[in-house]
Amino acid sequence: MTDQNLDASTATVDERPATPAPAPAGPTTGPEGTVPAAMSARDRLAVALLLVSTFVVILNETIMGVALPRLRDDLGVTASAAQWLTTGFLLTMAVVIPVTGFLLQRLTTRQAYLGAMGAFSLGTLICAVAPGFELLLAGRVVQALGTAVMLPLLMTTVMNVTPPEGRGRTMGNISVVISVAPAIGPTVSGLILSVLSWRWMFGIVLPIAVAALVLGAARLPNVTETRWARVDVLSVVLSAIGFGGLVFGLSHIGEAAAAGGVDAITVGAILVGLAGLTVFVVRQLRLQRRDDALLDLRTFRIRTFAVGVALMAVMMMSLFGSIIMLPIYAQDVLGLDTLRTGLLLLPGGLLMGLLAPIVGRAYDRVGPRPLLVPGTVLVSAAVWAMALLLREGGSPWVLVGAHLTMSAGLALVFTPLFTSALGSVPQKLYSHGSAVIGTVQQVAGAAGTAVFVTVLTAVSTGLAAEGAGAVTATAGGVRGAFLLGAVLSLPAIAAALLVRPAPAGAERPVGH
Repeated sequence: MTDQNLDASTATVDERPATPAPAPAGPTTGPEGTVPAAMSARDRLAVALLLVSTFVVILNETIMGVALPRLRDDLGVTASAAQWLTTGFLLTMAVVIPVTGFLLQRLTTRQAYLGAMGAFSLGTLICAVAPGFELLLAGRVVQALGTAVMLPLLMTTVMNVTPPEGRGRTMGNISVVISVAPAIGPTVSGLILSVLSWRWMFGIVLPIAVAALVLGAARLPNVTETRWARVDVLSVVLSAIGFGGLVFGLSHIGEAAAAGGVDAITVGAILVGLAGLTVFVVRQLRLQRRDDALLDLRTFRIRTFAVGVALMAVMMMSLFGSIIMLPIYAQDVLGLDTLRTGLLLLPGGLLMGLLAPIVGRAYDRVGPRPLLVPGTVLVSAAVWAMALLLREGGSPWVLVGAHLTMSAGLALVFTPLFTSALGSVPQKLYSHGSAVIGTVQQVAGAAGTAVFVTVLTAVSTGLAAEGAGAVTATAGGVRGAFLLGAVLSLPAIAAALLVRPAPAGAERPVGH
């Protein structure tokens, strides 16, 4: 297949009518390009098992934040070392996810699932029994190896077994996993730590993970086809350097800024990451001419996919930025403890979970724009409210109201973005599209955290230098961080108008 073939195919796809055409009847795991007319019982079982498992593994991405002070004290390590329990997890995810586009072509559904859940379960067991910091960090890295595969596997499977006219509903369930799991991670952590030791964060998850692994080994069918794909070792190395360096640097900007300034290691990591990423992109552009790319970037030639991914990056920055900022405001400004902070943020996470399936069904009826535009408006309004109203001596209910508004907006945004972006990609590139989305999520989440924490540190340090008290300075820093997020949210509203419905026929073969 050549670039010209794909260009012609995607150009034709984007010009097709938005109304999905009836899918031809055929076997679920038929030849490449076959669109399932309906989900079979085994497909529904596969998707349900993948949804539950992915929710469990993604929950661990943000569960550590609230626990770090406890871990620092119990393990006798510095705050900088304890932060590696989160940084190491994110770093491993950033390195592995780009490779999943290749892995999901070579491995069957069962092989990929059992490998991912096996690694996650092993990592969780290591964390639960770890006698010290070093083994706990190793367990987090092993956990991340499994977590990195699960989301691309889930998305790729759903795109292959779900009829186009019903994808919104299924993608709504995926939105629950992607948005609610990280949002309620701090709440779950706070609840556990209020009554139990930190080991129970892993002890409670372990039997769930093992049960999912056993059930998958017994019942999970192979619902996608494999094909031979050559692995380019240099691309793997460049991917690790590029995405790993970028996420490492971004993850440490806030910490470095809080310590008095961004150090040379952080700047160097970002520069090396950007250089590695540049060379990686150039190599993928060359390899994809003969279908040998580790991460096929021709997905970005489809406007709906490119705009959707860019818009998703902004939304993920807002989500992860708020996840880190709101607990700081609640605890350091309002003086709330960990448990009450977690409970204040719980309604927003639950609201996203309740709305996601409803939004999915609405997408199947009306398409993306009627949902995306009000969704981005709500997110922008919520961030602007946080920038203006989160002051010293403020009411916790203002925080709850703003967080609920943002959660409602994100619920309206995520499902249409995932469905229309992946639905616009030819079936042969589903695994690459899923890997791109997962990679952008990780980088955007790290960037959102870095940017918000850096602005918080810079503003609060400046206010403290002018004589402001610690609480006043922190409140000003939080507002400054959200003000930047509010400005960034405005172009997202305009971008929402550019997202088109997933075109009928995108599942057809793209040419050989």
